[in-house]
Amino acid sequence: MAALLATEQLNETPRTPSTIDVPSPTAWPFILAFGATLLFAGLVTSMSVSVLGAALALAGCVGWFCAVFPHEQEEAVAVAPEDIRLITDRKVVDRLPVPGDQVRAWLPVRTYPISAGVKGGLAGSIAMAVLACAYGVLKAGSIWYPINLLAAVAYRESLSLGTTQLYSFHPDSFAIAFVLHGLVSILVGLVYGAMLPMLPRRPIVIGGLFAPVLWSGLLYPILGLLNPLLATHIDWFWFVASQVAFGIVAGLVVMRQASIPTRENVSFALRAGIEAPGLISPRESGEKRR
Repeated sequence: MAALLATEQLNETPRTPSTIDVPSPTAWPFILAFGATLLFAGLVTSMSVSVLGAALALAGCVGWFCAVFPHEQEEAVAVAPEDIRLITDRKVVDRLPVPGDQVRAWLPVRTYPISAGVKGGLAGSIAMAVLACAYGVLKAGSIWYPINLLAAVAYRESLSLGTTQLYSFHPDSFAIAFVLHGLVSILVGLVYGAMLPMLPRRPIVIGGLFAPVLWSGLLYPILGLLNPLLATHIDWFWFVASQVAFGIVAGLVVMRQASIPTRENVSFALRAGIEAPGLISPRESGEKRR
């Protein structure tokens, strides 16, 4: 009797459900995201914009929470059965080669240390500052002109400088621009150090040329909100050129540094017996038992 029941269970195929329950569509996540955008946009525009954003964000949180508690709002969707057949003409299975000293391939296998990103950021900041100062001397007639424009990003007093005052030296604006330029350059250099190992064979083309041009294009429509003074006096040709100079110099400096294995590949020995016990051959396992 037991054998008969087992045979019947093997012959039965599981039925595909006709419908499945999926979360109901809702606009509350969009309202929450829009409110958060207005909340931060009000920091550079008006307090009323932040108040409106906070109200929308709060409404989005409450509405989204009510959509999942105490009962999730779901709707039934019909399932369309599909006959999937996997066909291949390959005779050999391609396998990813893993070095003998590693349990598995963690990508990227090697990366650059934090010091490489710091060095690349500082070197790129020097190249960018040279072009910016060259623009000030050749186009504006004053080396302090681009420095005062940069300080206006975070220093409110620089926004009140007149046209003639932009060409003169101001110690407070110089200090703000120096610190701001250095910090941002180091942060971007750290991003380069983490990003370059994951790029194709020619990372300088993407990291040094494509990324600065893309960043400049994204900055173009919002520069008036971030720095109205810079938006009215900027020369986009020199601005993009300085960004490209930073990207190329920072990328070259980072790539010249010695790479190190990623943390996952360094600690493979500690996880060998936990994550991949199947890599031990039966012969080795029998010898260990003896």
